[in-house]
Amino acid sequence: MAVHLPSSSTLLPSTKLNHVSICAVGVNIPARKNIIGKVPVNRNRNAHRHFVLTKAKTSLEADLHEKDSVTTEYVDDENDFGVVNLHHVGILCENLERSLDFYQNLLGLKINEARPHDKLPYRGAWLWVGSEMIHLMELPNPDPPTGRPEHGGRDRHTCIAIRDVSKLKTILDKAGIPYTLSRSGRPALFTRDPDTNALEFTQI
Repeated sequence: MAVHLPSSSTLLPSTKLNHVSICAVGVNIPARKNIIGKVPVNRNRNAHRHFVLTKAKTSLEADLHEKDSVTTEYVDDENDFGVVNLHHVGILCENLERSLDFYQNLLGLKINEARPHDKLPYRGAWLWVGSEMIHLMELPNPDPPTGRPEHGGRDRHTCIAIRDVSKLKTILDKAGIPYTLSRSGRPALFTRDPDTNALEFTQI
């Protein structure tokens, strides 16, 4: 294994560290990307900052060298407040029962019974979307119900990843709910709920 490192002068705070290359000969390792560590860097006496090393593996043919590249992403500890993931999306509705009929009965989303429904000054429901949620809120909608773009991809929308777009098309066709397909040609469609909120369903 050969390790290629920049000269020590390039690690000084006044210069930029671009990457560290590691070449392994004759090793067949699947492609992956992960965080492998942090390199502390003191740029001044008042702040502590660090680099996050991201290791990206690229699989080549068996008779070629396996190459690992380690890149750096500059992170400022002072402003890193720890983003984890998207927790939920709030969707306004005029009638909760009508919206539940769409999201729960037509789309098959399940209610998260652990979330409280009686601690807010309006009616609502929490629906599971994988490990995240949609929060239906029965509140006046400031968006006009008419004049929206026909294609939901040109409107603000919520995107849900699914396994089979063709099966969803059959469900929407039977229910008489209009939809448009992705203009890019990928397996995705856009539709609207009873309150004209735009939804995208993309196949993964």
